[in-house]
Amino acid sequence: VYLTFRRSPYFALAYAANDVVLILLWALAARENISYLSVLICFVTFLVNDLYGFISWKRMEKRQMADG
Repeated sequence: VYLTFRRSPYFALAYAANDVVLILLWALAARENISYLSVLICFVTFLVNDLYGFISWKRMEKRQMADG
């Protein structure tokens, strides 16, 4: 949350790291009970969104540096 507050693009990588851990845990749970598959898919989607957010913030930062 601190990185988000500071408007650092690295906030997305911190959330992505959290998503990776949760994906691993939910994948283990889904192996035991297939009903957890939807939660696993949800966290994979979060991971993709976080990576896209990081890339977007870095592109925006590069554009602002070029304009500035």
